[in-house]
Amino acid sequence: MDQRGRRAPAPRSPEVILMAVNAGGVGEKRGSMPLAVAALAGQSVFLGYNWVVMKQGLQYADPWAFTALRCGLGAVALFVVLLVLRRPLRPSQPALTALLGLLQTTGMIGLLMWALESGAAGRVSALVYTMPFWAMMLGWVFLGERVEGLRWLAVFFSLVGLVLVLDPAHLGGSLQSKLLAIGSGISWAASAVVVKRIRARGPTDVINLTAWQMLYGSIPIIVIAVFTTSRPIEWTGAFVAALAYNVIPATAIAWVLWLYVLQVLPTGVAGISTLATPVIGIVAAAAVLGERVTTLEAFGIACILVALLVLMIQGLPLRRRPKGPEAAGATGEGAGLADRPPGPSEGDRQATPSSRQPESPPDRMPRVPY
Repeated sequence: MDQRGRRAPAPRSPEVILMAVNAGGVGEKRGSMPLAVAALAGQSVFLGYNWVVMKQGLQYADPWAFTALRCGLGAVALFVVLLVLRRPLRPSQPALTALLGLLQTTGMIGLLMWALESGAAGRVSALVYTMPFWAMMLGWVFLGERVEGLRWLAVFFSLVGLVLVLDPAHLGGSLQSKLLAIGSGISWAASAVVVKRIRARGPTDVINLTAWQMLYGSIPIIVIAVFTTSRPIEWTGAFVAALAYNVIPATAIAWVLWLYVLQVLPTGVAGISTLATPVIGIVAAAAVLGERVTTLEAFGIACILVALLVLMIQGLPLRRRPKGPEAAGATGEGAGLADRPPGPSEGDRQATPSSRQPESPPDRMPRVPY
């Protein structure tokens, strides 16, 4: 009991806090912003450098075979993590999770590999990162995440930067490969909307969700690899190292981080922030593979960095503010998971036992229109 006669909140163990973050209870609160930014930075680094690792790994295996191993083993690794942590193994929403796997794993990675197989490799693959603009549009239409204020400036600089980095006048390859790469970006953006739908229906274990969507999405890729692989895999040390990097940091860890970021940030904002990935890929390719960064690409990198800076200056609002009487409660100190509003005093409970209403759990996720 404190000085006002209120019962002090029970201390939360690290396990409870971890489960709350994983379920999204803390994820949408203002205090989780540093964690979300760190997760997004880690995901961008892993995927950005993976362009170099993928280019090295594809010297020893066909694209579909490499992708099947990457996604299949990534799913296995995540299920092992679930067993070690004693997390639930059953998928909470199988239908939506399967749809997520088809969009995020089969669609995004599969269409990208198809584009790489049928057209010019490096620059066409970067067309996947039209994803932020599709995510902004889909988030506006399906989730009510409006593009307001400085976000329009970030959209402008991101678009200009992406165009300069891609240099469409020198993309090369067929129109089909370009459309497949853009389709990969659209599929990725649509998967982000599905994640929001899943989260709107209740708390979800991020690792469980990532493992199951990756398993569902790997099945079509494995089938395609079985019927299209034309040369055997060369199991050299370099290939094993490239595969290990793709399975653990670039697939299992990166997608867990991405799904966590989607719990905290609006879909469009999270999408724009992924534009750091092609920037990292270009810099890493220049440093490791000796690829030269052109003047046009340098200006594009600068524009993308400006877009990220604009988003940081704006403060990245986490959720739509409620209207009416709910506004005060939603923005007050009692809105956090660890700072729940104190209950009535002992005397109040004894005086009016029948007048008390059962407390409703805090709103952990903004309502999404269906």
